[in-house]
Amino acid sequence: MLVRLFEDNPNDRDIRKIVELLRDGGVIIYPTDTIYAIGCDINNVKAVQRVCALRGVKPEKANFSMICRDLSNIATYAKVSNEVFRLMKHYLPGPYTFVLPATSKLPNMLMNRRKTIGIRVPNNFIVHAIVDELGAPLLTTSVKAKEDDVLEYITDPELIHEHYGKLVDLVIDGGYGNNVPSTVIDCTGDEIVLVRQGLGEFN
Repeated sequence: MLVRLFEDNPNDRDIRKIVELLRDGGVIIYPTDTIYAIGCDINNVKAVQRVCALRGVKPEKANFSMICRDLSNIATYAKVSNEVFRLMKHYLPGPYTFVLPATSKLPNMLMNRRKTIGIRVPNNFIVHAIVDELGAPLLTTSVKAKEDDVLEYITDPELIHEHYGKLVDLVIDGGYGNNVPSTVIDCTGDEIVLVRQGLGEFN
């Protein structure tokens, strides 16, 4: 199913239907402020297993991230020092992924060997509305193009739907996406490390 939503004013009725689907274990593809992403309710075990199967990885070996509405309940899922919190507050919402030590509140099946989790707060009102209505973070992983795919594959929601429509329950058309991923910043050690330079500038 392909559903069109407008970023500046997503339809409340459509948002509620999407959230009902997520609560029932649905897997969706949705826009962010970078590239399109595959996601589900982070607390739904069966849905997480489906996302892992789509990506061909085991949950405990996956390096997934989660999308939050804001930083208000970030300490539930990740350990954040005052310094890192100030840093995140400065850059978010925006095209950044902050890798942080995970807390015990993170579902056990998502505890990777490093016991870390990536945190995203995208600057996109569609995904904000979904997470706000859901009342929980979204597990998220980027929709990746294969080497023989054209660039449009990860930017055009209709092409994404053609490829993934039978593998997920819903694709949200929020307009053309970007083709540059988020900037990844590792905050798990003594020093803050830029892991990947993506769309967001980091100084």
